[in-house]
Amino acid sequence: MNQKVVLNWGISSFFGWGVYGLNLALNWARDGGIEARSSFAFSHEQVVVDPLRRLSLRQFDTNTRQFTQALKEREGQAVSVDAVVLSALGNEFAGAKATANTDLHGAPTIAVVFFEMPRLSEAVLERARSYPLIICGSTWNEKILRAQGVNSVTTVIQGIDPSLFHPAPRQGILSDRYMVFSGGKLELRKGQDLVMAGFARFAKRHPEALLVSAWHSPWPQLAKNIDVSRKAAPLPFNDSGKPDLNAWARENGLADNQFLDVGAVPNALMPQILREMDVALFPNRSEGGTNLVAMEAMACGIPTILSANTGHLDLIDGQNCYALEEQRPVSGDGAAVGDVAGWGESSIDEIDDKLEQAWRDRNDARRRGERGAAKLAGFSWARTADQMRSIIKAY
Repeated sequence: MNQKVVLNWGISSFFGWGVYGLNLALNWARDGGIEARSSFAFSHEQVVVDPLRRLSLRQFDTNTRQFTQALKEREGQAVSVDAVVLSALGNEFAGAKATANTDLHGAPTIAVVFFEMPRLSEAVLERARSYPLIICGSTWNEKILRAQGVNSVTTVIQGIDPSLFHPAPRQGILSDRYMVFSGGKLELRKGQDLVMAGFARFAKRHPEALLVSAWHSPWPQLAKNIDVSRKAAPLPFNDSGKPDLNAWARENGLADNQFLDVGAVPNALMPQILREMDVALFPNRSEGGTNLVAMEAMACGIPTILSANTGHLDLIDGQNCYALEEQRPVSGDGAAVGDVAGWGESSIDEIDDKLEQAWRDRNDARRRGERGAAKLAGFSWARTADQMRSIIKAY
């Protein structure tokens, strides 16, 4: 008999949790033992896939529509379902309300968590202990929980789609430029202020350098905390309340032709952009998971600069990237976690040095990219889905 599963989060091609859910759905569509649905309806505009993948999602779509319609009839109520519920959790370990503000309870409810704040209050730990199992997105997250007495935990690393994200020939677009890629939603935690500051130094020596950003997210208000660090010029916002990225680049000393914002690109179209890049830069201060965008860059064979902290440590393996080893405690409003288990502040000097190293020794950069791609080939979404399936089947 098929095991019914509810993803208590939405699927999408435009943000991390959405891509996670989408790829679980795609892989489980081939699995006769899993009958999956989401507790949130999705629009086809939010899910950008080819016609074959869309066809394979048909049953998941039908299941989701039926399930969310039933939830609407129970608006504001607690709803128990005869299915395993995978509940997406963040820093507070509180599950999100499902469609129609319903409070969803499964048989059982299993937590899936990516948390960035290592200091967990007793209230948060109590909520964590209420779950029969917590699936962490990084070994860093699992170690923190175990150190604080929460032992019903395991780690499942998120994946990449190797049919999309893999080394392949470039098209040679803008081949006269040296392109540095930075991705992830714009916020203090992701460290785009460090990207801007480090790249600005590098760009002064290399007028051909071009910073290519993919920083858009459905939550532009999160970007407001990036000024806390004072490592870059203040981030301006336009009249619609969204960050004015081109103005920010200019205020940090970049020429107009040294910055390109690619906008909101669906996940399936990112490989074509990534493979044109010369290097990718991720000086993130904290990652509860392994940083999906960094994984995808590495999987494409792009030489990648990674901060040696938190969830990134699951990706760093010898010479498969450029590791930013200098990590200092972070301080600032809402981010003062300053202990060895906490966030890491990368050095702008080291960022500049790593960019220069990649620029000067292209053969070494290529070899690091090849090693990174080889490692990431083992982190497929199929592997993630199989591991999640095994956990679900145990219940």
